[in-house]
Amino acid sequence: MEANGLGSQDFPELKNDTFLRAAWGEDTDYTPVWCMRQAGRYLPEFRETRAAQDFFSTCRSPEACCELTLQPLRRFPLDAAIIFSDILVVPQALGMEVTMVPGKGPSFPEPLREERDLERLRDPVTVASELGYVFQAITLTRRRLAGRVPLIGFAGAPWTLMTYMVEGGSSSTMAQAKRWLYQRPQASHQLLRILTDALVPYLVGQVAAGAQALQLFESHAGHLGPQLFSKFALPYIRDVAKRVKARLQEAGLAPVPLIIFAKDGHFALEELAQAGYEVVGLDWTVAPEKARRRLDGWC
Repeated sequence: MEANGLGSQDFPELKNDTFLRAAWGEDTDYTPVWCMRQAGRYLPEFRETRAAQDFFSTCRSPEACCELTLQPLRRFPLDAAIIFSDILVVPQALGMEVTMVPGKGPSFPEPLREERDLERLRDPVTVASELGYVFQAITLTRRRLAGRVPLIGFAGAPWTLMTYMVEGGSSSTMAQAKRWLYQRPQASHQLLRILTDALVPYLVGQVAAGAQALQLFESHAGHLGPQLFSKFALPYIRDVAKRVKARLQEAGLAPVPLIIFAKDGHFALEELAQAGYEVVGLDWTVAPEKARRRLDGWC
């Protein structure tokens, strides 16, 4: 399996596998710690590095992504690193324009408004080839980590990506995206399938490039109630895990632990635990001990 010219790599031996062992459900000597908030946006050196160019230009620079990923590890004894990138590189690779507006966040000048707008999207099978810069950043970072800790790759889940593509940016209500679910259910499923088809080779490509774990961010799970989540989010979350694992096996790549993080998705913890992921991430609204009791016997 190759990811944009990147095949199997000879990486330095991993010295600290505590995070990976915990993710596989094995006993560890201590609880591993890592910063899920990518890189170190709280660090002055991060802000200094980022000031040199716009956000997505930074994302397209493997050297910059590597530097931003490594910065927190120079200050803190963390047990894993997560590659610097952004979930919206996938809509970009599908042909949508996305800019990062200071003080506002991501902006899509031409969001999806009608069903026919789906015709503007590129074939999802081409997405991985458009994102070679992410694979290059992962390979470079994995080498420079020199086996210190594992490197995590990631992507946004289909529903979360759909919200940005339809809303045109951030939203407190997701009114436009939810209107699609109610008024255009078939088109919604079509878009979610396109995104799933794009995500699978992208995530597999990250592993081929050197990622040792993968996290899927369903950042906007909380905008859906149990019924809509079960219909428009959960099936695609499951499909991503199933197909990524199958593709890894087909490509002769070693399995990696998969993490699902559904922000404010506490209503679906049991379903997420059965979705094919090794780890279910919790947000600040869920007490870990209560979540463990809820999931006793489910995973």
